[in-house]
Amino acid sequence: MNAIAARRQHGIALLEVMLAIVILGIGLLGTVGLQARAYSALSDAGMRAEATLAAEKLIGVINADLPNIAQYNLAEGATPNTQLAAWATETRRNIPGATLSVQVQDQPAQNRYQVDISIRWQRKARSEQNRHRVTSYIAR
Repeated sequence: MNAIAARRQHGIALLEVMLAIVILGIGLLGTVGLQARAYSALSDAGMRAEATLAAEKLIGVINADLPNIAQYNLAEGATPNTQLAAWATETRRNIPGATLSVQVQDQPAQNRYQVDISIRWQRKARSEQNRHRVTSYIAR
């Protein structure tokens, strides 16, 4: 009877090892998936940071050049003028495929200008577009 029970146990260790490998493989696939999502989120955060830095830089430039503030308007998709060319080139280098827009509105009643800067980009094909918009008020 002992020999029959021992014979039934042959191969059980191999079955346990195969089951452990399957479970480990599923865990590793889940980890790889999480890593890919984390990389994607990190890339999006990096682009948002670049857009924030670009907008803040332009606001500083505009603030230092108030006599020419009307020259800083840029329609979305338009070619930037000489005031905006360097900023647009740098922004597009840091955010590939960026679409830029700048609107400067005079608000004489409040004795200020409103500056709206919009930067749009698409990280990958078939993904939704990201838009970063900054509104700043510059005193006269």
